Parts: sequence; C-alpha cells; structure tokens
Amino acid sequence: MFIERPPKWFRWLFPGAVFRLPAPKGERPRVYITFDDGPIPEATPWVLDTLDRFGVKATFFMVGQNVERHPELLDEVRRRGHSVGNHTLHHIQGASATTMRYMRDAAEGASLTGSALFRPPHGWLRPRQLMALKKHYRVIMYDLVTRDYSRHMTEEDVVGNVKKYARDGSIIVFHDSLKSIERLRTALPESLSWLRDQGYEFMLLDS
Repeated sequence: MFIERPPKWFRWLFPGAVFRLPAPKGERPRVYITFDDGPIPEATPWVLDTLDRFGVKATFFMVGQNVERHPELLDEVRRRGHSVGNHTLHHIQGASATTMRYMRDAAEGASLTGSALFRPPHGWLRPRQLMALKKHYRVIMYDLVTRDYSRHMTEEDVVGNVKKYARDGSIIVFHDSLKSIERLRTALPESLSWLRDQGYEFMLLDS
C-alpha cells in the first residue's frame, strides 16, 4: 500500500506538492488520469486511441529526451486535447543529483514540453529540490500508483489497484512506456470502464 497510495506522513514530506484534488462539495467525484515516461511510438499512440474511445482526457508527464526523439507525439497529444507535464530531461532521480543539476534537468525538460506542471521521476525529491521547484512549477505527485510498470504485476493486479485505491480526487499514475504497455493493453480500458461505471468524472490537470 505504501507504493499504491502514499501515506499521510509521506505526503507531509512534500509541502505544497499536489497529491489529490477532491471535487467541491455537491459535485460528482473526480479522478485525474496521468501517464509518465513517454512519449514513445510503441505505447503513446495506442494510449491516445484508447482514451479517445472512452472520451477521456489525461495529462502526460513527458521525459524531455523522448520529446526530442518524437516531437510529433507531443504535438499529437496536444492536438487530441490532453495536457502535458514535465518529467525532467533525463528521468533524473532527485536522490542522486545535486539541486543545481536537478533544476537544470527540470528546466531543459520544461523548455521541451512547454509546461509548468512538474512530476518528479520515481516520486521523490530532496527538500531543497522541492523548494526550488515550487518557485517555477506546479509540483504534481500522486494519490494512486497503478504499478503497471512492474514485472511482478499482472493486468488483473493493475486493475485491482485501481478498484481498491481510487477515490474522489485521486491523481492516478499509469505509464506510456515499454515496461507497462503489455499490461496496459488490458488494464487501461478495464480501469477506465470501471471508473466510468462508478460515476467518476475525468479531469485534466493544469498549471
């Protein structure tokens, strides 16, 4: 559960970062579908087609190097009405980088994605990195990690995580990546169908 839904003490380590955005009182419950680590031709186009089929808009946190390799996919994500976030240039880990290096990598990612939304790779930052980032970006964390990337998970396990941990305001993390795509082909449509049947409204993140 620590990975799938980060506990309160973990969230307290990142003041000002966004983990969950519940609906205003009296409105339909909502969720925010997000994808990390793309865009890549082996996964992102299929994800876009699946989202279109369900009429769902999502937010894609893109690795700058992938945008450099596949700029047409950034354009296609935007053309289809989705929002874009920055996931650094090199998918850099906060624990392994100085604040100066991390901020430089984040800035290069932002220049390629053109987004003020930022999600840290691996969901971890040093306090000094978070303080620096908040001056320039809206830092988006997560309320539910599906673990679609894990080779220890089945498609059913991924859907099970969505069913178990989704709640009003959940920011849900999938991945448009090589590690996740085979599980995603079953897990994404089943998850979207279940969330729709539960009455959730699908929302976009913005800066």
